[in-house]
Order: sequence, then C-alpha cells, then structure tokens
Amino acid sequence: MEKTIDENVQGTTLANETKKANKRNLFIESYGCAMNFADSEIVASILAKEGFNTTQILEEADLVLVNTCSIRDKAEQTIRKRLTEYNKVKKTRPHLKVGVLGCMAERLKDKLLDEEKIVDMVVGPDAYKDLPNLIKEVDSGRDAVNVILSKDETYGDIAPVRLNTNGVTAFVSITRGCDNMCTFCVVPFTRGRERSRDPQSVLSEVNELWQTGFKEITLLGQNVDSYLWYGGGLKKNFDSASEMQKAMATNFSKLLEMVALAHPKMRIRFSTSNPQDMTLDVIETMAKHKNICNHIHLPVQSGSNRILKEMNRLHTIEKYFELIENIRQILPDCAISQDIITGFPTETEEDHAATLKALEYVKYDFGYMYAYSERPGTLAGRKMEDDVPELIKKRRLSEIIALQREHCQFRTEKHLGKIQEVLIEGTSKKSENEWMGRNSQSTVVVFPKENYKVGDFVNVKINDCTSATLKGTAVEYSVNN
Repeated sequence: MEKTIDENVQGTTLANETKKANKRNLFIESYGCAMNFADSEIVASILAKEGFNTTQILEEADLVLVNTCSIRDKAEQTIRKRLTEYNKVKKTRPHLKVGVLGCMAERLKDKLLDEEKIVDMVVGPDAYKDLPNLIKEVDSGRDAVNVILSKDETYGDIAPVRLNTNGVTAFVSITRGCDNMCTFCVVPFTRGRERSRDPQSVLSEVNELWQTGFKEITLLGQNVDSYLWYGGGLKKNFDSASEMQKAMATNFSKLLEMVALAHPKMRIRFSTSNPQDMTLDVIETMAKHKNICNHIHLPVQSGSNRILKEMNRLHTIEKYFELIENIRQILPDCAISQDIITGFPTETEEDHAATLKALEYVKYDFGYMYAYSERPGTLAGRKMEDDVPELIKKRRLSEIIALQREHCQFRTEKHLGKIQEVLIEGTSKKSENEWMGRNSQSTVVVFPKENYKVGDFVNVKINDCTSATLKGTAVEYSVNN
C-alpha cells in the first residue's frame, strides 16, 4: 500500500514514436503504481534497441507484455482476465508471445508458466536487461523466466523512452526495493531489498528531460526519503561502508537540493514518503527552494498504535502528528495526502475510531483509502487471520471516505481568491475549451484556454471549487514560463 495507485491509468497501453528499422511490434500494458509505469518506459527503451516498435493495437502485436501489480487482489484478477484475452489473439497470430513483468512475476511464476500455461515468459522487476536473451528463448519455442532479485540493479544507465507522455511531466526513479517489511506489503518480496541510484545518473536524466522540454519531474521510490547513495550497494550494508564512503554519501535532502538547483524553473515532486524516514532537513530543503512543490504524500495507514505495531509500521501516531506539526510550521502551505488501510486483522471499533480521529487531526488534502485484502506471501497473510467481516470493512471504509471527502472540500476552499501558479498539462476532461493543470499542492486546476498552451506556467485566479478541483481564470504567465 506504500505505492499510490491511480485508478484512472490502470491498463494504459503505451506507445512511442515508430522507427522504420524496427520490424516487430510490442504491446505493453501497465497496472499498479507510478513505479510500474516508469519501469514500462525502461522496458520499451531496452526493446527498441532489439527491433521493437510499440503499438496500441493488440491484434498487431508480436510480443505482449503486461507489467503487473500484486498490491491488491483486484489488480491480480484484472491481469488474469487480460491474460486470457491476450491468448485469444494467439489463435489468429500463433507466433505471438505473451510475457508477465513486475510484481506478480516472482510470486506466480510456477502457476503462470507450468500449471496454467498461459504465458511464455515471466520477468521480475530486476531482470529487464535480460529481456533480449529471454525473447530469444521464447522465439525458439522455449518458456523463459528470470525473477532473480538484484542487490545493485537500479537501471540508472538506461534512458527511459517516454511513452504516451504529455511532454510536460515525467517520472524519475531514484530507489528500488524496500527494507521496511510492513506485514501487509509484498514489495520487499517482489522488488527486493532497498538500493539507491547514483545521483549523477539521476541528474543526467533530469538534464535530458529539461533539454527536451519537460517542465516537471517526480522523483520516485517505494520510500524516497530513505534514499542513500554511498557508492552502490544495499542500504542495509551502509553501516559497514568505509569512513570515506560515509563522508561522501548523498541522502535524500542532498539529492533533492541537487536536482532543484540544477534547473530552478523545473518543478520537482517526490513520492512516496515514509513517516519514519521523513526528516526535518527534507522539509527545510523544500522550504528553501521554490521549485520543489508543496505536497508530501505521507501514508499513515492507521490511527491506532496497536494496529501500527501489528502492521510493523515503525512510527507511532504521536510521532506522526509531531511530523505533521513540523511540516505545518516550516511549510504552512504544504498539502499532505495519505494512505489508509481499514479492516486490518484484529482491528476493533476503538482502533477504527482512532483512525477517524487522526483524519480529523490532520485534515488531509486528499488520500487513498482501502479495505484490507490479504496478500499471499506477506507476514500478515502467513501469520494473521483476516478476521474483520467484509460488511464491517465496507462500513468503516465508507466512514473514512466520507470524512476525507469533507476534508477535501475544506482544503480546496482554502485556495479560493488566491492567485496560484499552474503548469498546463492538457485539455480538461470535461471541456475542450478549458486547460487542466496542477498547482504546487498537486490540486487540479481548470481554466479557460485563451492563448496559452500545454507546458506553460500560468498564474491563475481561483474563483470556485469542487471537493477535488479548483476553477479559475488566467491572469498572466508566471515568472517561470
């Protein structure tokens, strides 16, 4: 649950510019979090050099890859249905090969390959560089699998192909894997232990994005705040690093400042933060640089210390509130969003009330809220009984969502009457005559198009709002344009 799932983009098929020299077509579909979508861009970059163009038409594909998510049962069921649909196409295109990438790969490799025989290739998130060899295997009529988790792979040496992009915003991965071992989460088992990317490779990618016209980047990781580069290797081995390595190490606040200074007119976002690793120096760096956006995604998961302990979350609710107060003091205009799981094993009405109390205390700008679903392979799945009845989970979730909706309205109304900088990302979904963009707090803003264009930074007067969207009129270009 650490990773934010955007329901609007699930199942997106990606496409990039066609190269005449490439003779085969790749159909790649992505599910899950922003990390998966960023990984699909890496895969497309690797396979472009192997003679593949991307296509959005399944019936034209020579290779179908689905980048998978194991975070919720719903995602897995959706992907299984899609695999069935891919295999129907094989009846008219017998040479078509189907592969599963990402988080489902390691956990279900035997089931997908040997028992159900519905895929030709299974590739884990650390094995994408091996795709050329794996494709040769399946082209020869053999199944292929590589789900080995790496201690050092970060794909820092691969420039991702930007797929289906608006040309304005882009993701830049800075860490892979996770060490936190939350009892509800499969990520440490599907993506391995935590390691960070060389800061120079991050800067090189950011520079390239700026030179090609991108105006905003999001630094990505399962837990960006624990970013730590000391010359390579797993984060857990930092204690045994040399004194020189420790002295020269780059933590997240240093990386954030390096990126902000590199291009002062480029907007910087980051996600996801873990409360135990979010330090004051990160918040102070945000306050110091105007191009770092005023938004922190800070999953709380529960307001009950007892449940937090059961989840193996390494923060208490009191420490979490202390962090919120520090953010509010140093960054008064900062938006804060949340992840919450309701109905975790043994959760009582008292625990649920504590979560509602936490919501009231923080009054988040927005959030991602889920009823607990048992994930095979997690500690909770192995050791804890999923003992909260579904009806109770649904009722508690509806109460959490209703309260969050009130707070969304409360927070959006705070923007009324203000002039805010908005980066235009595209046309509004509801009107061809309006632009859509986001302010620094990541709230969606719509306003009449006039003579502006995608990629412009515009100062917008906020006149009206819904619980999730701000409405305004353009005043002028901002100083960053």
